[in-house]
Amino acid sequence: MEASRVTFYCDAEHQQADWVGIHERICQMLGTIRSPTVLSLQHAGCIQSQLVKAELIEMCRLGAQSKLSERKHQEALPAAQFCLRCSKMFTAPDLSKWSQPTCCWLRLTWVWITRSTNVLHRCLGRLHTVTGNLEAALFNFANDIYFASEEYGLDSTVTRGGYFLMANVYAKLGGLPIVRSLYSEVAQTWHCHLTKLLDTHVQNVQSPYTEMEPYDKAQRVEVDEMLRTMLEFEQNDSRIDSAQIALVAHCLAMLWFLAGDSLKALGFGNTALQASQLIPNHDLTEPIQGLLQLLHTAR
Repeated sequence: MEASRVTFYCDAEHQQADWVGIHERICQMLGTIRSPTVLSLQHAGCIQSQLVKAELIEMCRLGAQSKLSERKHQEALPAAQFCLRCSKMFTAPDLSKWSQPTCCWLRLTWVWITRSTNVLHRCLGRLHTVTGNLEAALFNFANDIYFASEEYGLDSTVTRGGYFLMANVYAKLGGLPIVRSLYSEVAQTWHCHLTKLLDTHVQNVQSPYTEMEPYDKAQRVEVDEMLRTMLEFEQNDSRIDSAQIALVAHCLAMLWFLAGDSLKALGFGNTALQASQLIPNHDLTEPIQGLLQLLHTAR
């Protein structure tokens, strides 16, 4: 491991961790952005520097994901942290100096970088959750929520994903009132989203039941896991909330209806109906019965 003289460490242990985590793969590229030359300060050089930074971010993101998939959590940390730091190197470009094609490229680069910031914080939050650093996890999930809300809006399903992950950390800390509040926000947003998808589906197809998959398999698995976690929490909570159980189970029924799995949709639909019927004149009883009718008609 040769000294590159572009990165400095407090001790050999941290240097070795960074080298194994990511530095070995990006060392030469770092020199081009940390050691500016006369050429790099000119317009063409600035463009090249932006390209290198974008490539660095992507390499670090993929590197961190690879280490996480291998459950090498500590080795993933240097790549994830560097990815975040490198993203923050970008500043909104002054487009007045550039030609039209260059302006287009800079806009695309800037949009891509700002959109990835919440993902980086979410990855770091997940990592800290797994390794038990819950305060750091909460800090990163808070940043995830902030950047996602700036890009997608506070009520988007993307932003609510950060709420869900933050709630899971509070569950580990014993903050059940906060967990209930965050889960409620997540469930409400997803219920509105899935209801719109279901309405669109019913309006746009002649048959009331045909397969329509709004998510790929990985996305569906993630949403299913999230909703099941919230449903299990509500069912096991000492303060049984039948309305919340009906809401989350209805979400799962709609998710699997849209995915084309009638058995799962029926199972969650019946759970939702049973919970809603415990509340006189509950608003969800009719929509749940309508979904079950669609399922029985299609069988």
